[in-house]
Amino acid sequence: MDKKTLKQYRALLKEQKLNDKAIDKLYDRASQVPTVLGKVVGSSSDFPYTEVRTTVQMDEPKEADEISRRLRIRKERHEQIRAAVMEIEEYIAEISDSVDRQIFELTFLEGKTQQEVGEIVGLERSSISKRIEGQLSHNSQK
Repeated sequence: MDKKTLKQYRALLKEQKLNDKAIDKLYDRASQVPTVLGKVVGSSSDFPYTEVRTTVQMDEPKEADEISRRLRIRKERHEQIRAAVMEIEEYIAEISDSVDRQIFELTFLEGKTQQEVGEIVGLERSSISKRIEGQLSHNSQK
């Protein structure tokens, strides 16, 4: 895990909210797709199986297909965001030192400055920076 990935946490949460809103809008749009009549060809159920044309109601194919593709893209992105958020949260949860774990949670999950984190955990700002760097370099050596 690196600092750049950890700093993405809050942006990922915001993106997830935006993505969820977009998914909701697409579902709303899907419910508004006009219904059109179409013809399908089949065969009768009895011998001599003659061709039968039937009129059916269906969603307007072009618009319904576009909405379906956009929903698939948004749902895939939703899963990617969820996985990235989980990876960051799991990384922080696995930090064995309680103070370091608090520092990472306050800094990367809650977005507090190193000065604010130092006041909360009772350390100097420079110590916060050193502990973050130390934890990152320690875990990258594993």
